[in-house]
Amino acid sequence: DGIRDTSVTGVQTCALPISLAVFPAGATFGSLVHGVLEHADPAAPAHGGDLAAELRRLVGEQLRWWPVELDPDALAGALVEVLHTPLGPALDQRTLATIPRDDRLCELDFEIPLDGGDRRGRSGVGPRLRDLAALWRETLPADDPLAPYADRLAAPPLGDQPLRGYLSGSIDVVLRVPDAETGHRFVVVDYKTNRLSGPDETPTAAHYAPDRLAEAMLHSHYPLQAALYSAVVHRYLRWRVPGYRPEQHLGGVVYLYLRGMAGADTPTTPGPHGPEPAGVFTWHPPAALVVGLSDLLAGAAPALPEEARR
Repeated sequence: DGIRDTSVTGVQTCALPISLAVFPAGATFGSLVHGVLEHADPAAPAHGGDLAAELRRLVGEQLRWWPVELDPDALAGALVEVLHTPLGPALDQRTLATIPRDDRLCELDFEIPLDGGDRRGRSGVGPRLRDLAALWRETLPADDPLAPYADRLAAPPLGDQPLRGYLSGSIDVVLRVPDAETGHRFVVVDYKTNRLSGPDETPTAAHYAPDRLAEAMLHSHYPLQAALYSAVVHRYLRWRVPGYRPEQHLGGVVYLYLRGMAGADTPTTPGPHGPEPAGVFTWHPPAALVVGLSDLLAGAAPALPEEARR
């Protein structure tokens, strides 16, 4: 049945090959997949509700912008598996195929000034990334999988980077999820097409287990990206959601390593908040970290509640 017991964690993981993992590597392929997922609408009336046909149409459209040598039908089939993969505890194990377009904010572009960078005559030494390291340590529990990233934030040359000028970018998608207490919570989602298997290895779901994803996140500096995206969404929501409370409305961050997502039968690993499917990395940064980072970007000292201090 393709199930084996790993000697490191004792968690059962699937050793069967996964469909999307065999496609070409590279930025062009990543842009192709991002384009398809940005425009995919599982409820589209075209093709009689046939999701595979809808994805095949979008693959054909996006290939004109992002040409890659591949079988469009095979890619569409692999993406059907992605859209039917449970998305972990932050999204209550929903799938992308069940989240309507009305609950997705795709490609959220942002541009924000850092430390008063929008004000003429601003001078002096402002905050640096090393200042985020202290906030990271004060707010994240020691057993958080991304807690070790504080050491990288504190060390040069990364820690020496000044938070000046402007920060711009685009978030792949923010998902709105029903919540019994607040009506909705909002989850930041980023798509990754990184290949985590070795060049001579057959890619399997085991390469995208939670511990492997945590290593990949730390290796690629994605914790910083995830924290910045969370601060951006915090700023976006505080102006648009009546009664906004970051502790309730911020629903965490989910990084989807798409090559490890194998559909409804994707193997899972027990996690602190529920089953964690292969290919799905879930992070719950405390609201104090997100709000404190937003303050730091604005040039203000982060105001931490007493319970966040250690």
